[in-house]
Amino acid sequence: MILSHPIRRRSLGGLLALGGAATLMPGLTRAAKAATPDEIKKRGHIMVGVLTDYPPFGGIDSSQNPAGYDVDVARLAAQALGVELRLVPVTGPNRIPFLLTNKVDMLIATFGITEERAKQVLFSNPYSALTTYILAPKSLAIRTPEDLKGIRVGVARASTQDIAVSAIAPREIRLMRFDDDATVTQSLISGQTQAIGASNTILAQLTANYAQLQIEPKFTLRAQANGMAFRKQDEALRDWSNTFIKTITDNGELGKIHQRWFNVAMDPLPPMPQF
Repeated sequence: MILSHPIRRRSLGGLLALGGAATLMPGLTRAAKAATPDEIKKRGHIMVGVLTDYPPFGGIDSSQNPAGYDVDVARLAAQALGVELRLVPVTGPNRIPFLLTNKVDMLIATFGITEERAKQVLFSNPYSALTTYILAPKSLAIRTPEDLKGIRVGVARASTQDIAVSAIAPREIRLMRFDDDATVTQSLISGQTQAIGASNTILAQLTANYAQLQIEPKFTLRAQANGMAFRKQDEALRDWSNTFIKTITDNGELGKIHQRWFNVAMDPLPPMPQF
């Protein structure tokens, strides 16, 4: 069973601003026992922090409950442990504080593995990737950066996509910079651009809402490895999670989750970053 209270974006923001987010899940203010697999099994439930404002990795469904790639992975993890899943909504800024103050046992929250973050938390091996691509209609023949000659390519100004495309683009590219991802996406929909540099989250939106455009990834610009996160002392849970990730990767369950939420086959997971 998954337990979570209905979450409305405005009410969630207000609760966070007031420091009252713990009221979303009974017992969040109580100190948690050591987050080892054995302790979690003995307790009978696991508290997992997930994003609710970054679909399709983490969003909300029609009943205002958490839903997405990360939630499905959390569900499988709870099933593998044989315990009840309790979802705890987190935001980008409060992910680490919620973990370090025992409000959650672990994070499955589209958390990029970086050297700076690794100073505060333990990371699992990657279970997902925030991948940026050159996206364009299936009918447009693009396979390499050289094929971008003469192509109108949209990117968000000063974004990682802008940097990546600028680094590999031929001189003849017609690079068009916009203020944000939403404007970039609209430029492709309207035909103002022929291709865009964008993430797999944008690809999922285009596939779901504009299937007739037949937008597909042409080649990868960058893959950010995302890991589950744990407190420094919770090495046993990290090790269990690494085995779990390998299992659901090898048996195809992770690929099915990716197909469900992104409507494309999952690329091989990126390697664990080395610092």
